[in-house]
Amino acid sequence: MELQVVESNGNKTSKIKVDASVFGIKPNEDAVHRAILSEMENSRQGTHGSKSRGMVRGGGKKPWKQKGRGVARAGTTRSPLWRGGGTVFGPQPHQYEYKLPKKIKRLARRSILSEKLKNKEIIVLNEFSIDEPKTKKTIDLLINLDVHEKKILVLTGNLTKDLILSMRNLPNIALLDAMTASAYDLLDSQIILIDQKGLEMLNDGLADK
Repeated sequence: MELQVVESNGNKTSKIKVDASVFGIKPNEDAVHRAILSEMENSRQGTHGSKSRGMVRGGGKKPWKQKGRGVARAGTTRSPLWRGGGTVFGPQPHQYEYKLPKKIKRLARRSILSEKLKNKEIIVLNEFSIDEPKTKKTIDLLINLDVHEKKILVLTGNLTKDLILSMRNLPNIALLDAMTASAYDLLDSQIILIDQKGLEMLNDGLADK
């Protein structure tokens, strides 16, 4: 299958061939769901925690004698029943890890790309002709492509310093190397703007071997 390539001024140029196994499959919703769940779970730090009765400092002395006072017996001031005491069954630090087979991860990204292409949410640019770090150049590019008001994921096969500096101040743009984009990155955008080199890398990396 072929995708239309446009210039930075919005004019159509040539077409580029891509593999139908990457951009033309029937989306697998289960694979996408599992991939997103895996990425979100693995991004959690798992550093939350609370002190149990054995971790709270103090409370070594019995606060009062066992009998004779007419009150409930107590062995420590660090009981969970007391203010300043330990927490019963509180959260403890642990790892959140949800591993997925590589085939499922690839299938999820291919499903998202196929759905995005079907909905005309992928724009292939011949190249990002930004040779100096100016945000205005990026804004002009987005206006020419009529996507300046949308949430955009920019994928490139040549991540230069000038490109990073010219896009980092725009809140509606995420700039990534084409091969590092995850399923969540692809899904969390209204428009995917990718250059030819990045498209070739993505196509070769996700196509059926």
